[in-house]
Amino acid sequence: MIMRRAHPSRRQRGIALILALWLTVMLTVIASGFAFSMRSEAMAARNMISLAQARAAADGAIERTVFELSRAASPETWKRDGLAHSWKDGDIALTASATDESAKIDINSASEVLLRSLFVNVGGADPDLAAHITDAILDWRDGDDLKHPNGAEEADYVAAGFKYKPGNAPFETVSDVARVMGVTPAIYTRVADSLTVHSRQAGINPLTASRNVLLALPNATPEVVDAYLAQRGEALKANQAPPPFPLAQAFSAGAGGIWRVRAVATLPDGVTFAREAVVSPSGDMNRPFIALAWLDQITPPPTDAAADATRSTDDKDKSYGRP
Repeated sequence: MIMRRAHPSRRQRGIALILALWLTVMLTVIASGFAFSMRSEAMAARNMISLAQARAAADGAIERTVFELSRAASPETWKRDGLAHSWKDGDIALTASATDESAKIDINSASEVLLRSLFVNVGGADPDLAAHITDAILDWRDGDDLKHPNGAEEADYVAAGFKYKPGNAPFETVSDVARVMGVTPAIYTRVADSLTVHSRQAGINPLTASRNVLLALPNATPEVVDAYLAQRGEALKANQAPPPFPLAQAFSAGAGGIWRVRAVATLPDGVTFAREAVVSPSGDMNRPFIALAWLDQITPPPTDAAADATRSTDDKDKSYGRP
């Protein structure tokens, strides 16, 4: 039997065909990857454009709110009562509200009694820990090295293993409270939204204060606060003056000249941007307000590496000064 060998040209054509198929597959994969990459980049670019539009719209809503608040008093004038105002700018939905900053507790001006009650009623600390935290706050914000009975000065922070010392000056930001000895991340998270460094008031304005701020008042209970909030809400809807809150009498402060404005812009594609600003009216038409804080959203709890490394993250552990 005679075996015939394949003609060399046929073998070459077979190899060429296989190489052509592999090349086609490779080009298809490359083209698909390129197309996917371009699609992803196009989507990212559209999202960035939408986010920029939403951010600009929210910033504009802040400016409009300040303008509305600054207008001469009339039934149409917006008030610093926390009620939301909604409108549309083209196809962008906007919502804005404002309160005076004295609706929050000023960490630099609040009394010892109010601070201690805040950490017990809102922060969830037991009375002993709340007393330690409050005195440590007083030691942090004063300018001397004299320690309050339950407080902490530099030597105490060093002994506890902390990598920083108290400021011995007024708090510059609310997030600094998280660095005070005894304040756990869980406690800070609960109280942060009730605090400010801008009002410079010893008390709070109960007519615009949040539920947590009202709960921070001594002897306040959820039932009493919720009943008052319902009455206040009904009065605002009826465009009437809110009723007073008796429990706030000893800690009451009037509306100050600092406003907190929150604006949310939502685009048709669902992209949403929230802007929160603390502003002070300037009286200058060329510069209608001064921004004391300009936040993308509510400031999350800080993630200071040194603080995290030296503070217990277990809120159930109430031991004071544990590194």
